[in-house]
Amino acid sequence: MSRTDSLAAALAAGTVVLDGGLAHRLESAGYDLSDGLWSARLLADRPQAIAEAHLAYYAAGADVAITSSYQATFEGFAKRGIGRDRAAELLTLSVRLGREAARRARANGIARPLWVAASAGPYGAMLADGSEYRGRYGLSVDELERFHRPRLEVLAAAGPDVLALETVPDADEAAALLRAVRGLGVPAWLSYSVAGGRTRAGQPLEEAFALAAGSDEIIAVGVNCCAPEDVGGAVETAVRVTGRPVVVYPNSGETWDAAARAWDGRASFTPDQVTDWRKSGARLIGGCCRVGPEAIADIARALRG
Repeated sequence: MSRTDSLAAALAAGTVVLDGGLAHRLESAGYDLSDGLWSARLLADRPQAIAEAHLAYYAAGADVAITSSYQATFEGFAKRGIGRDRAAELLTLSVRLGREAARRARANGIARPLWVAASAGPYGAMLADGSEYRGRYGLSVDELERFHRPRLEVLAAAGPDVLALETVPDADEAAALLRAVRGLGVPAWLSYSVAGGRTRAGQPLEEAFALAAGSDEIIAVGVNCCAPEDVGGAVETAVRVTGRPVVVYPNSGETWDAAARAWDGRASFTPDQVTDWRKSGARLIGGCCRVGPEAIADIARALRG
C-alpha cells in the first residue's frame, strides 16, 4: 500500500470505519471463547474462523480489521504450555489473517483501501480476571514497558498498518505503551477504556490524553470498550488536549455481569450517534463488545451518506 493510501493520510482526508467486536462475531458463529486466551485461543485451534470474522466486517463496510491479538501475550500463552517461539508465530499469524481477509475482500469486489490494526491489549487482559477494567496493577511504568515491548516488537515486524493500543484503563500503562512503541516504525493509536470523564483507574481524561500529545508514533487517540454515552465528552476532550484525530469504538451499551458471566440490559449504541461524534472530531469510528457486522453496516452507511 502506498504512502498516499496510509491510514494517517486517510484520517487527514475524512472518516475511517472500524470493525466491531471480533469475539462477538466468533461467538455468534458458535465458538466457545470461555478461556483465559479468549479469541486468541483460535489462533492455534481455528485460525480460519478468525479470517472469516474479519472478512464479515470488511464486507459489512469496515475499512479496518483489528487483529485477534488483544489477549495474546507471551505470558498468557505460557500458561497454556505454549513456548515463546510458537507464541511469536501466533502473534504474527494474527496479522497475516487480517491481511488474508483483506485480500479476499478485494477479490470479492471491495475496491476501497483496507487496513489491518494489530491489537495490543492491556496487562490486565493477560490476567483474564477483569483487571483491564480497573488498572492499578501494582506495577511500575518500567515493568509495564518491559511486559509490552516484546509483543509489540513481534506485532510490528509482522507488518500491520497500525498498532491498536486499546482498552487501556490507566494513564500509567499508557505511558508505558507510549515508550514501548518508540522506534518500531509502525504508527499507533492509543485508546482508553473510560467511565464518565475519567480512565477506569480514575485519572482525568485531560491528563490521560495529554500523555500522547507529544508522541510522534501516535496518529489518533480516543476511547473504546465503554458506554456509548461516554464517547461524546471524550471526543471533545481529546481534540482539545491533543489536536489529533480521535478514535472511538464503544460497546453496544449492554453491561457485563461478571458474576453471571452474561450480558445484561439493552443496546443503546445507534448509528445516529456517530455523525455527532464525527462533527466533534472523531475520525476512526466503529464498535467494540456486542457490536456485530449488521451494526457496522449501519455505521458505514451513516458515515458515508
